[in-house]
Amino acid sequence: MGIPSIPEVTLSASEHRCLERLACLGAAQGDVDARFLLSEIQRAEIVPDRAARLDSIVTMGSWVTFWVNWGLPRETKQLVYPEDYASERTQIPVMSPLGAALVGLRVGSEIPFSAAGRTNVVRIENVSRTDPNVVVRVLFGGPMQGQKRFDDDDPGPSAA
Repeated sequence: MGIPSIPEVTLSASEHRCLERLACLGAAQGDVDARFLLSEIQRAEIVPDRAARLDSIVTMGSWVTFWVNWGLPRETKQLVYPEDYASERTQIPVMSPLGAALVGLRVGSEIPFSAAGRTNVVRIENVSRTDPNVVVRVLFGGPMQGQKRFDDDDPGPSAA
């Protein structure tokens, strides 16, 4: 297993400002993870908040499916700000080693990061802006409150 080259980082303008403030505060206090996040932010390409290319980029609040060290199983978790972090099972704080590594990466990217004195590699498989549980409810449950399951008024085929 070779260490991958460092991938591009892309951030929206508003997230760049918020993350930079957060990382600078932590780095000033000697937080190693904040320093790593700051280095990622400083090399990022900044794009407008509504840029279409952000759809395949890990942004704050997005759900990310990834592998660490090519291990199984792959995981899907939401990248969150520290104040929004509530569940180790479903979330990754951006100020953690893994969170700092994920932010701004595109689907298919791999990046090394250090955690607990060990170098790991994370690979991004998928990025979604929707909670996976919402997708499951729509597909396998009834329609969500006040919404049709499909936005299709076509009655389907009919005999001619």
